[in-house]
Amino acid sequence: MLARGAGQRAAEGEVEGRARQETGVAEDAWTRVKRRLRAELGEDVFSSWLARLELDQLADGKAVLSVPTRFLKSWIEAHYLDRILSTYRSEQAGLSGVSVVVRSAFRDPAAASRSSAARPAKTTSGGEPALAAEPSREDRVPAQATPLGARDERSTAELAGAPLDARLTFESFVVGRSNALAQAAAERIARNDGGAAIYNPLYIQAGVGLGKTHLLHAAGNQARAGGRRVIYLTADRFMYGFVASLKAQTSHAFKERLRGIDLLVIDDVQFIQGKTIQQEFGHTLNALIDAGRQVIVAADRPPGDLESLDERVRSRLAGGLVVEIAALDEGLRAGILSQRLAAVQATHPGFEVGPAVVAYVANAVATNGRDLEGAINRLLAHATLTGTNVTLETAEVAIRDLVRNREPRRVRIEDIQKLVATRYNVSRSDILSERRTAAVVKPRQIAMYLSKVLTLRSLPEIGRRFGGRDHTTVLHAVRKIEKLIGGDTALSEEVELLKRMLQD
Repeated sequence: MLARGAGQRAAEGEVEGRARQETGVAEDAWTRVKRRLRAELGEDVFSSWLARLELDQLADGKAVLSVPTRFLKSWIEAHYLDRILSTYRSEQAGLSGVSVVVRSAFRDPAAASRSSAARPAKTTSGGEPALAAEPSREDRVPAQATPLGARDERSTAELAGAPLDARLTFESFVVGRSNALAQAAAERIARNDGGAAIYNPLYIQAGVGLGKTHLLHAAGNQARAGGRRVIYLTADRFMYGFVASLKAQTSHAFKERLRGIDLLVIDDVQFIQGKTIQQEFGHTLNALIDAGRQVIVAADRPPGDLESLDERVRSRLAGGLVVEIAALDEGLRAGILSQRLAAVQATHPGFEVGPAVVAYVANAVATNGRDLEGAINRLLAHATLTGTNVTLETAEVAIRDLVRNREPRRVRIEDIQKLVATRYNVSRSDILSERRTAAVVKPRQIAMYLSKVLTLRSLPEIGRRFGGRDHTTVLHAVRKIEKLIGGDTALSEEVELLKRMLQD
């Protein structure tokens, strides 16, 4: 009897030892998988979607991973499951599949049995499995529990949007030839009293200070006055709200609230960054448009030029009405000045600006509406601080810095080198070095070409600024890029984009 009992205990010890060893191997493999996924996908993606993955079970060649929410399960299955499986197989031979389940905050016997492979099973002295232990305090209490009311307040704050400026209305918007179509489309949408969405999405393209933000606020104010539910978001606000909802585990509520409105207005969409956030923006855009809800979007370039955005999002944006607000002509600039002067004179009755000064400023400040407002502020400061009337002579002095903005920007070789290095993901020191790899030579030659085209520097001077190279090297680079541009449309567009970025 004693010998048989000792043999049984030895067998039990051997089984438990093997279980511990298998568990350790499984946990080590999963740790390596997570480490590789973090390195390959990047910290942002990993933290947002995969950090809360846990190894729940490894049995019969299949790994069962768990996550805390159903939405996270669906997202991982749709976007990352194949990547996880291939990475896992490279770390653990013989793995046949991976599945994802939602883990309950309250561990039950079924959950305990699912995770049995991650913990050695306890047995009684007779070799029978012991009864499942009572869930631990950690298992019984959800981590970071949040009262329902507090969670609702937090998700609402995530979707509060940016406030609409009540001063920016259609009545205060000065209409001219360059912006008439955009104004008419925005007003038509804003005054649409519950009918089907029109021009959906409306995409307003305009440079800085040409009035696109004014139109967005005007449309939002008008629609809200008509009783419609409106959310106005900048790109930064949208990204912040989405990331905050992920951290607070309220992303489902965030999505539902966003997709339950009547009019979504998003400004500066060109700044939306990150693959995950772009995907969510695309899903939101599709959900609203498919449901007949109105969307108005503004950016500083056409949808096709938003290179950082996903191609499907660009296609969706281009599928609506795209209108451009062109540069302000002199008559429109004079109208904007007159309106702003009238508003200023309401609070400063003694401030007078004659028609000749208005005409001069409208002709001299030809950049954008914000510079026109800056000109008014300078004239007002001059008049109130000196106690003198505004004349042509004083106006010339007051707005001198704004007039200088009309001069072409002077491009420096250092600026070219920095921009090209950033664009091609190399360092400026790489461009100046002796390295001859293809990843460095092409950006270096493009930078030399741009230096020749955009500056007045001689070939020897350019060579010296590129690490002391001979002028023949620069000449070879210039001729090669010129030849490539002639036959490569993509490269030609890339170089033209670099030119615009350097000159703007």
